[in-house]
Amino acid sequence: MSAAVQSGHYALLPNGTRLHYASAGQQGRPLLLFLHGFPECWFAWQAQLEEFGLDYFAVAPDLRGFNLSDMPSEVAAYKPKLIAQDLQQLVAFLGYKQCVLVAHDWGGAIAWNIAMSQPKLVQRLIVINAVHPFLFAEALAHNPAQQAASEYMNWLRAPGSELALAKEDFRVMEQLFLGMGRSQANWFDEATRKRYHACWAHGLIGGVNYYRASPLHPPTATETGAAGLDLDPSSFCCHVPVRVIWGEQDQALLPILLEGLDAFVDDLQIERLPDATHWVVHEQPQRVNQLIRRFLVE
Repeated sequence: MSAAVQSGHYALLPNGTRLHYASAGQQGRPLLLFLHGFPECWFAWQAQLEEFGLDYFAVAPDLRGFNLSDMPSEVAAYKPKLIAQDLQQLVAFLGYKQCVLVAHDWGGAIAWNIAMSQPKLVQRLIVINAVHPFLFAEALAHNPAQQAASEYMNWLRAPGSELALAKEDFRVMEQLFLGMGRSQANWFDEATRKRYHACWAHGLIGGVNYYRASPLHPPTATETGAAGLDLDPSSFCCHVPVRVIWGEQDQALLPILLEGLDAFVDDLQIERLPDATHWVVHEQPQRVNQLIRRFLVE
């Protein structure tokens, strides 16, 4: 048995942003807000909406800059605080004062921001292959292995990357799914491929602007990147319960990024999946569902 998923909803937020979202379940039940990453959109969470719509109000928006949501062209429109503001206002639009955040990749980066800055809004944070910002900054500044793994970020920041990504029928975009881990991407079947091509056809500038707007990237010959940041670790503590699901075959975010996380989180549990990659939500949806359900009560 699975809940019916309805897409095509839109929220016009007080800040002027128009977000598209899909949902499952009855409004009024506890809110689970699912946040996707790059280069995905709301339907990355299809299996989770079907599962958790049975007993929660499960909502998955297209983040600003993706798919059917507003896609400003200006880099400044993608500063993390503005994306976080979108989601805070979406929670209020839906009629809630608090939610559980479930987030992956860039969605996880924004979710960390919200959980640290607006703890009353977040009942619980469940992150999937999404790294704590201080630990990521330190690794980008000082760890050669993570610097090499994140070099693609500098490529995405370069002018015209969105055009290169769209060439040859999104060949490079597909390689992001097929090449970021050692396991086979059997989930990327023809039906899924068509859905993602339709998503990417709406535009890619929003997705790459997340990278351009962030100071968290490896240093280059002309930019200090994360190495130029002077961060106070005490500003990055998280006082809401955090549960982490981590595919250890992730080639972009290395398992070393989990080291020291307990120093920033009061209530932390980590579940490592040795045979999963960055795309664990697609690869092992039922396992991810089991862990989310367990984490909702532990």
